[in-house]
Amino acid sequence: MANWSKSIAKPGQEFPLKPLSILSGKIPEGLRGTLYRNGPGRLERGTQKVGHWFDGDGAILAVHFRDTGATATYRYVQTEGYQKEAKADHFLYPNYGMTVPGGFWKTWGKVVKNTANTSVLALPNKLLALWEGGFPHGLDLETLETLGLDNLTQLKPGDSFSAHPKIDPNTGNIYNFGVTPGVKTTLNLYQSDATGKIIKKSSHFLKGIPLIHDFVIAGQYLVFFVPPVRINLWKTALGIASFSDGMQWKPQLGTQILIFERDNLSLVSQSETDPWFQWHYTNGYVNDQRNIVVEFVRYPDFTTNQNLKEVSTGKLQTLAKGTLWEIEISPQTGTVIKTQELLDRGCEFPVISSDKVGNNWRYTYLSVHRDNADLSQEILSAIARFDRELGTLTIADMGENHYPSEPIFVPHSPQSQQGWILTVVYDGSAHRSEVRIYDSNNLNLEPLCRLELPTVIPPGFHGIWNDF
Repeated sequence: MANWSKSIAKPGQEFPLKPLSILSGKIPEGLRGTLYRNGPGRLERGTQKVGHWFDGDGAILAVHFRDTGATATYRYVQTEGYQKEAKADHFLYPNYGMTVPGGFWKTWGKVVKNTANTSVLALPNKLLALWEGGFPHGLDLETLETLGLDNLTQLKPGDSFSAHPKIDPNTGNIYNFGVTPGVKTTLNLYQSDATGKIIKKSSHFLKGIPLIHDFVIAGQYLVFFVPPVRINLWKTALGIASFSDGMQWKPQLGTQILIFERDNLSLVSQSETDPWFQWHYTNGYVNDQRNIVVEFVRYPDFTTNQNLKEVSTGKLQTLAKGTLWEIEISPQTGTVIKTQELLDRGCEFPVISSDKVGNNWRYTYLSVHRDNADLSQEILSAIARFDRELGTLTIADMGENHYPSEPIFVPHSPQSQQGWILTVVYDGSAHRSEVRIYDSNNLNLEPLCRLELPTVIPPGFHGIWNDF
């Protein structure tokens, strides 16, 4: 078994707010705020294992940086499903990669468990734990106490609020979407104010039931790439297959491009192009020719889903390599003008400075594979900065058996493109987790600070920095 598998061999262990000890270096002056990270902390219950990495119960890590030092807490989101399954000590709900034992008779009418395990959104008075299949859960910003489901004043039963909201750096407005599957599948678009309250909503019907995980803001547009994956709803409804196993790769459908006007959420254009799959976008903008430019991690097909399913077993067997691409599109027609692979290296989780959302930017931070890594056996094991202007890649290679999370950029000051990179690292040799702080301009040098966490934090998905 690979060393990274030890990080998920047991469920993540909660701990209350505790001061963190420094392993090396010191916390930079000016780094004040909170790092939040979300991910599946529990992949088993009793003698049962989850069916897919996406099925794990969400657990949040908060690392607070104050004048007195750093403190942290790690807590599971107390969803209804989590509490009932903890009491029963076995799984009770169908999920992304799971069916309920007993097939149709046990599955029919049973709601999929909201795992609250994908990402987080910090609002002025609460933290939202996000999962794309339902409502977010509100949490206390300091203690991570679960406050309950949050409908953001506008969500109705059956609606969902996806795990990848985008914040307009100029207005503070929040944009997001949710997919409601059915005979007529609906893509709901939301505009919220800075408090999270939904102030505008629109809907667009989709063909079949596609898998849409993310979207991007590009200037005055919201852009969706709908990959040629379709869910067989009858199989999942009858308990014959999980959502994951009911998904079918149909390259003949091509990738659909949907472009909406950001201000009124109306459809501008739709088109089709070559088939590919993507989980995540970096960012988008409108160039001098008034065309949309989008950067994203592109996969040639949907084998990435099987690869991620295998993560929960601790042993990878399926190769799935995503690489960094750029595409230029005419917004009025949706016509693809050109596509280009920017980086032929396995990568994921691209992020940018938050003040560049929807605008042209220079630096992309992302998780990558180390040089000569066996992509069929290893999860992402380094972080890097891609300079779009020079086409160069600077890597923070932490050595063998070290597995960093998605890098988070924290600017030295508002609008500054210099700052710090924060990541949570699992050290497979010492079997411990730590928070590392790097100089964003010198990722290839030793970290500025390493902080030891009280327990091992299983690898997760997404995080944010909050300096309210």
